Amino acid sequence: MSGSSTKYSYKMLKPDSRRHEVRTLFHLMWPILITQIAQAGFGLIDTVMAGRMSPTDLAVVAVGVGLWLPVVLFMAGVMIATTPLVAEAKGAGQTHKIPWITQQALYLAIIMGLAGFAVLQLAPLSFNLLDVPAHLQPKASFFLHAIAFGMPAVTLYATLRGYTEALGHPRPVTVISILGLLGIIPLNYVFMHGLFGLPKLGGAGCGIATASIQWIMLIVLAIYLSLSKTYQQIKIFQQFSRFNTAMIRRIFALGAPIGMAIFFEVSLFSIAAIILSPLGEIVVSAHQIALSVTSVFFMAPLSLGMALTIRVGQLYGEKNWSAMQYVQRLGFMFATSMALLGMLIMLLFRAQITGFYTTDATVQAAATGLLLFALIYQLSDAWQVAAAGCLRGMQDTQGPMWITLLSYWGVALPLGIVLSRILPYGAAGFWTGLVIGLTIAAVLLSFRLRHRQKLLFQRLAATVNASEPAKHI
Repeated sequence: MSGSSTKYSYKMLKPDSRRHEVRTLFHLMWPILITQIAQAGFGLIDTVMAGRMSPTDLAVVAVGVGLWLPVVLFMAGVMIATTPLVAEAKGAGQTHKIPWITQQALYLAIIMGLAGFAVLQLAPLSFNLLDVPAHLQPKASFFLHAIAFGMPAVTLYATLRGYTEALGHPRPVTVISILGLLGIIPLNYVFMHGLFGLPKLGGAGCGIATASIQWIMLIVLAIYLSLSKTYQQIKIFQQFSRFNTAMIRRIFALGAPIGMAIFFEVSLFSIAAIILSPLGEIVVSAHQIALSVTSVFFMAPLSLGMALTIRVGQLYGEKNWSAMQYVQRLGFMFATSMALLGMLIMLLFRAQITGFYTTDATVQAAATGLLLFALIYQLSDAWQVAAAGCLRGMQDTQGPMWITLLSYWGVALPLGIVLSRILPYGAAGFWTGLVIGLTIAAVLLSFRLRHRQKLLFQRLAATVNASEPAKHI
């Protein structure tokens, strides 16, 4: 290696290599995007089907999902650590390590799944503390107790998903997610309406249906990974290795900050509705509509961030620093393009978009106003998720966790409370806090990424300089 090679500029890549990275990132991203949309559709279907039964059934689902979602996202977030570890091993050409890594992750997934089961079984104890109405508590408890049985399937599925996506094969998960989305509709109907001699459970039946579909999806994915020729060279279900405490600790140490970062973000938006609730139904309804719209737009940059974790992780394992730097820059270019497109759509069609959610003119006007705040933070949101994806690919998860905690709970939440409740700015005040918090997260995560790159290249340069004298002997 010559001294000039320590610059590691992305311009070192040949045009063919650049086109290859563009195609690779795109082909990773679009199946993940479809998967994310499909998974988001589960909650939408539950909400629509419960809402058509009665307001009470809808409230039961809302209470149950409100407690289940943070738990499931944290547990699944921990298992995301499988992705960068498998991607690194693939990039380094150490495919023999991939079954062992995945098997240890599966051991951890069982532990996390059982922990999630226990938490959800105990969750109804918090109903009185959260002022859940007494008439909702029995059905909401049933919902949580039922859906808890799906937690081991959630964590095991997340692990297998990370394994196949890290190998560059996200499509099986996409297909299974779409099939699962189609399957949840009849299952919900059966348990909610009490077909085939079963009791009529209403909204609480969604808990049984969701847990059932999670196990079905897990079994289908496991069978496919076992039988498909694509995975025959890296068999993860043969010759299971022993429980390795050190490796499991490493996976948890890498994944727990990811789960916590997801929890901090999700909880911020969940708490927002509670904080704004004293301001009246119109304000809360407008907030929920604006939040739903932004969640849809967020799917694209979120999928890009996951694709960046995979590709950066592979190149990190290859030690292909020039390509890794180019992919990171490419990711920010993609994120910026997505954000600008989203901003343009919101600017031109925000009234039509909110009109899709409600026919109430007052709620629509309030929601349309809030979408202007959502428009402002599209760039920050896209940049922060792209930076976080790149950092995870480089196996840096501790830094993003603390940055997320500071930005969301240290800045956005208290500022939003002050502006919306103490000062007379209402929902606009809380969304101002969101804009500022997301902007701080984007800036700090971007600086963190540049700092990690600089340290990496400094170590490489030091290695090269240390080896130079030997070349002259």
